[in-house]
Amino acid sequence: MKLKTKTSNKLSTKLINFLPILKASLDELYEELKEASGENPFVDIKNKKFITVSNLKNAITDEIEALSISQKTLYEDLIEQIENSNLFPTQKSKHIAYEILNDISLDGFFEGDEKKIAKKLNINIEKVKKIRERFIYLNPSGVGAKDIKECMLFQLYNMQISDKVFKLAKEMIEDLENMYKYDDAKHYKEAVNIIKQLKVTPAMDYVKDEEIIPEIIILNTQNGLEIRLNEEYYPEIIIKECDLTDEFCKTKIQEARDLVDALELRKSTLKKIALMIAEFQYEFFIGGVIKPMKIKDLSDELDYAPSTISRAISNKYLLCNKGIIPIKTFFSTALDDDVSAMQIKEEIKKIIKNEDKNRPLSDDKITEIINKKYNLNLVRRTISKYRDAFEIPTSRERKKLYKINKI
Repeated sequence: MKLKTKTSNKLSTKLINFLPILKASLDELYEELKEASGENPFVDIKNKKFITVSNLKNAITDEIEALSISQKTLYEDLIEQIENSNLFPTQKSKHIAYEILNDISLDGFFEGDEKKIAKKLNINIEKVKKIRERFIYLNPSGVGAKDIKECMLFQLYNMQISDKVFKLAKEMIEDLENMYKYDDAKHYKEAVNIIKQLKVTPAMDYVKDEEIIPEIIILNTQNGLEIRLNEEYYPEIIIKECDLTDEFCKTKIQEARDLVDALELRKSTLKKIALMIAEFQYEFFIGGVIKPMKIKDLSDELDYAPSTISRAISNKYLLCNKGIIPIKTFFSTALDDDVSAMQIKEEIKKIIKNEDKNRPLSDDKITEIINKKYNLNLVRRTISKYRDAFEIPTSRERKKLYKINKI
């Protein structure tokens, strides 16, 4: 399957005001259009029926048999586990666990800040990290992870597999963007089969109809990938007739048409994004492994600014045979619109891990190495910030610690 989409369409000046329409999630779209229509007496915005997971499941049962809807909410389930599990034996550990739970999204990812939690509770950040690590043993497996890689690793730790396969699978997940470079490894096939079983969204089985309405639908059918928008749920814009010789009426009708154009632009932009995701992630949709994408991949191909693509995927979901997935899951955070921040952070860890213990590398030297390797223009403070985020000491402190064998 090869889908190439190239367009020179740009957001015209008159449509810039309607960028919130592009950013709105599907269940927010009606209110956004109502607000954008303002006091226009010649526009009616009519909401349509909910096209929910159940509706879609009834319509295409064979294609999404694997999608299950839990009767118990994610938070109810996690609260029950925190209360009854031996993982949090003290009130203090339960209190920390509940603070972490407050920052877990509907998708099951931890979107909070461990440092802020530690400050709020007046405890060491290491204590917060240790409690969050215990979420590895909670259900659904992967809940509490910060990103897709950690989500996969959480699940991997709970699987009963040989040490050799585990070690290779872990290494491949940590280098997910380049996992196929390990195809010469002895246990490669077993590791790939394990990775294919892992969910990319921890709590996809807890999705309720009223909580999430998918924007894009990509299903693996007997005839190939079916790719479409959930257009049945789009509100309808009705323009009333009026006397176009009247200047006020003429102005308001043009505003109404601009609103229609904005909605159509939203549809066309998301349809192009759906086609691009289907191309980049083809293997994932037919049962393979997800591979992180860059927003720049789409912005270059569609000739849109990265900020436009960011708005388009914000707060939106995709329905596929594996369930409902946040569209943002397919993308790593962009750094200089080319190399992901995740990739740079992992590179810093790798460089420090392999550095000469007698002559640890300074942040300036690490910056130089990364800029040369990735053709970037990062400044030292960016590298220092990422190093601090991992709580890795400075080069001077590392040298002392190496000498006393504590790092």
